[in-house]
Amino acid sequence: MSDFNDRVIVTGKPRGTISKYQPLVLFLTPLLAILFQIYVPRFVAYLAFLDLPLLVTIYFAFMRRSPIAGLFLGAGIGLVQDALSDQPLGMFGIVKTLVGYLAAGFSQRFASETAMLRIGVAFAFYLGHQFLYWTLQRALLGLPVSFDPGRVLLLGVLNALVAAPLFLLLDKLRDRG
Repeated sequence: MSDFNDRVIVTGKPRGTISKYQPLVLFLTPLLAILFQIYVPRFVAYLAFLDLPLLVTIYFAFMRRSPIAGLFLGAGIGLVQDALSDQPLGMFGIVKTLVGYLAAGFSQRFASETAMLRIGVAFAFYLGHQFLYWTLQRALLGLPVSFDPGRVLLLGVLNALVAAPLFLLLDKLRDRG
């Protein structure tokens, strides 16, 4: 036997564990976020800036730490959001699929327990989501939509600030056993 078979080599610190949730939590939380996104701005117009389905996609993809699970989660949330909104079917599905995949891949490299990292990630993925959505509208649908970077940055900051307490609330829904 060689020297390498007799010992275990540990490199780096562990980056956290995969969080587990009840199936009902994984179903109801995105559904409630989508319903919030669709119905609440009709009654309270100044809450239209919130993109709760995106924040829920980022959170669950981050905490599950599996790019494949993040991909399917993002696709599911995006397609349900498309089906319940007046947007063309598939636009949110494509963008949230990419966000779910990338967020889960990012979480494999970095621990996601710090509030500042969560705020930064929510901000960055909001900007990426908006840019991808704008690109798809122009490239796939040929719509002459404008992209206002100042407005997107401001909404990104607001969504990131909402993400911090939302993620803490969703942390309480994790299975502890």
